[in-house]
Amino acid sequence: MIINADGLVVGRIAATAAKAMLNGEDVVIVNADRSVMTGNPKNIVAKYAARRAIVQKANPQHAPHWPKRPDMLLRRIVRGMLPFDKPHGRAAFKRLRVYMDAPAEVASKAIEIEGARSKSRKFMSLAQLSKELGWYGQEK
Repeated sequence: MIINADGLVVGRIAATAAKAMLNGEDVVIVNADRSVMTGNPKNIVAKYAARRAIVQKANPQHAPHWPKRPDMLLRRIVRGMLPFDKPHGRAAFKRLRVYMDAPAEVASKAIEIEGARSKSRKFMSLAQLSKELGWYGQEK
């Protein structure tokens, strides 16, 4: 399954991808940086900044890792919808590939998830969120 995430809501992409991976399909998500999160942008940034700030006193390396890059952030969100602590959840997660751009061989085969377009006027793209979190990549 190849999903074109351009303009689609992140949660709906993640739920569809997680279900397909648990059923044994390989999932490729392209244009991850153009996917959107609905809601007040200030609240979204505050939520993910707080998640990135969590550390453990004894050993900060044991704290949960939340990436800044849009493709890795979408990958982490999909992981949250899988039973990652079980062997079949980890095996399903290995079947996921996420790209910021569309590689030539998969661009023509990409599908769009029905009903995943945002109808809200309050939203921000994953590229904008990543830039707010400190990512120094290009925003499209």
